Amino acid sequence: MGPAICALFQAEGAIVIADRSDLTQEGACERVIREAGELDVLIANLAHAPAVASVDAIEDAAWFALFDSLVHPLMRLVRAVSPAMVARRRGKIVAITSAAPLRGIARASAYCAARGAQNAFVRAAGLELAASNVQLNSVAQNYVRNDTYFPQGLVESERFQQHVAHNVPARRIAEGWESAELALFLASDKSDFMAGQNVPFAGGWA
Repeated sequence: MGPAICALFQAEGAIVIADRSDLTQEGACERVIREAGELDVLIANLAHAPAVASVDAIEDAAWFALFDSLVHPLMRLVRAVSPAMVARRRGKIVAITSAAPLRGIARASAYCAARGAQNAFVRAAGLELAASNVQLNSVAQNYVRNDTYFPQGLVESERFQQHVAHNVPARRIAEGWESAELALFLASDKSDFMAGQNVPFAGGWA
């Protein structure tokens, strides 16, 4: 979701620092926050390639990789950025997570577990930070066009179009800019009364 979010925020006049570092490396999250300087908004846009396996075929390495890519960096980013925001009593943190754990997907239990851990962290940490006027929320999305999960070739296939027609109440997938608009709202002062929310963005699927 990085390109769509960066484009929209820049169009709105924000100074955007887009960092593509490998956040699984020790100290990487802390370094990114430290080098960025004072931040009004943090967008934690973490992804991992689709992981599909039946429960009995989940490999430890694949399970750990999901948590190392999605869960641990989110905690570390929030842990690193929140003290300064709490001290200023102002700040927005938006995580791009998934609607998958809100409903569940067969043969994707490991992925749902990792995304569910993200959502649970947002819920609990968001309640804690709210007392300091720092809002942490997530865009819990699915069926949004992007290169990692819903690339052009997949989206245009007849089989996928039939799947969407039968499974997504909106009968379409979202464009990246639509999800970016929700991220922008959560990053703005218009969302000051929202805290610890995982906002479903999946065309009614979740």
